[in-house]
This record gives sequence, structure tokens and C-alpha cells, in this order.
Amino acid sequence: MSQPILQIRGLRKAYASGTEALKSVDLDINKGEIFALLGPNGAGKTTLINIVCGIVTPTSGDVLVEGKNWQSDYRHARSRIGLVPQELTTDAFETVWATVSFSRGMFGKPRNDARIEEILKRLTLWDKRKSIMMALSGGMKRRVMIAKALSHEPTILFLDEPTAGVDVELRRDMWDLVRKLRDDGVTIILTTHYIEEAEEMADRVGVISKGELIAVDEKAALIARMGKKTLKIALTEPLKTVPAALAEWKPALEDKGHTLCYRFDSHAEETGIDRLMKALADGHIGYKDLSTRQSSLEDIFVELVHGNGGQA
Repeated sequence: MSQPILQIRGLRKAYASGTEALKSVDLDINKGEIFALLGPNGAGKTTLINIVCGIVTPTSGDVLVEGKNWQSDYRHARSRIGLVPQELTTDAFETVWATVSFSRGMFGKPRNDARIEEILKRLTLWDKRKSIMMALSGGMKRRVMIAKALSHEPTILFLDEPTAGVDVELRRDMWDLVRKLRDDGVTIILTTHYIEEAEEMADRVGVISKGELIAVDEKAALIARMGKKTLKIALTEPLKTVPAALAEWKPALEDKGHTLCYRFDSHAEETGIDRLMKALADGHIGYKDLSTRQSSLEDIFVELVHGNGGQA
């Protein structure tokens, strides 16, 4: 297997107050993947990104960008990494073209109008190239921020909460854009607290809580490894309480007593479903429909974070 494009080792950030924003994080990012870092506000997502991008100094730890140390060979790291921050920080009175072109120059790249044109067209900004930044909508400004980050042709792109504050339609446009960037060979690391964003786009998912990386896996594997299934039993007649004969399975009543819900591990040798159904029959509890639902990434996220004392 080829070397990861980004290697994070023992990354820690502690402040004078004693607060630990990051607690010895280890993480490998593979070339060409979309990696989603999930976590509640204050979990350490932005701190991690800002350290890797050279904005914040870590207390300890190392980062290797394409095998090279990001501090001793910082010019290499800067040229390979692009960052789209949460905040829309742009020069209000500059045009879109000037904003993106200037950003390329800041990284020491020679003028390349054809490259800027290509980026603007890819981001559906070409028709807005002469527009003043302050005249753009929030969604368009977000696209310009991505164009700025891509202007120096990075191989790794960090997106910090890329769809925060945008509407659902624009969010899906952004998802399509991120996939196209990945298809172009750019490695994407995005932070988000939108579970659907990670579930929709990511190849792998990491969950961070209170500065600790508490799970990293391929999205499907994480759901398979940690997800549970819920058996929903639509009852013929509603129940006011769970009968004592069913207490062993700890089912819950929903829908004003019309639905009995039983959570089980689908990978277990004994799911308990057969015995539960027999107990229903023995108790003369009628039902008219059965359905199962696999736990979503959101269910797993809440379970992981709560299990580590975090707040979802």
C-alpha cells in the first residue's frame, strides 16, 4: 500500500489555562479520498485543521505531508495544502477574478490566467468574475473561498464546515463539487456536524470528541461494526405499558403505544427475535406489520460521543 498523503502523529494542543484542545491525535489520510471528521462544536475539529495548515502551533506532535515534515519543510507543505475556513473572509471591494488571482500569487505561483479561468468555470463562477465580492450571495462567496484555496493547485484540500449556513439545494451543489474535485485527484478532508454530509460523501469517517479521535473507519464498515438494527412491530391494539413478559428484551413503545421497538445487534449469534415473537404469541399480543431499520451514522455518532462523555 502506498504511503498516506498526510500522516498525523501524536498531535496535541494544550493552552496555558490547562485546557487540552487536542489529546495526542494519530491519523493517516490516503491520497484521493474524501475523509470526513465528525464532531460536536468544540470537539477539536478546527484546531486540528489549523495546526496541519500551519495557523496554530501544536504543543507536541508531527505532521508529514507527502512524507515531508510540515514544519522543517513548510514551503512544501504550504504548496500542497489548501484551506477553506468556516468564516467567509474576503476583500469586499475586490472582484472575484482579483481575489482568486491574488491568492495564487501569495503562494509564489506565477501568473496563469488559463488556470484561474478553469477554476472559475469549474466552480460556476465565470459569469461572476467581474462582480464585486460584497455583491455576491453567501453561497457564491463560499465558492470563491474554494476557488482561492484551489488557486495554487494544492493536492490536499481542507474544508472546515463547508456547507454551514447554506440552504439544502446549495449544500447538494457543494457535495457534487467536492466529488468532482476528488475525481480531479484532490484529497479532501472536511469537518462537519451535519451527519448526512458525511454519510453522503465520505469514503472514511473519523469521530472526534473532546480533543480525542474516538473512531476512524470506512463509512460502511463503521456502520456495520457499530450499527445496530431496530425491529419495529406495528401492534393490532395499542399498549399502555410494556408487558412484564417482554421485559427481558427491553423494548420501547412508540407512536402512542401502537409500535413496539426492539434494538438488537444484527451480528450477534442470538438476536432474540425468535423468542420475542414467541413471547408476543404466548401473550396474545397481535401485530399487523414488521420492519427493521439499520442504525444510521447519526445514531452511531451520538452513541460514540455520549459513550465518551461528550455532548452531541
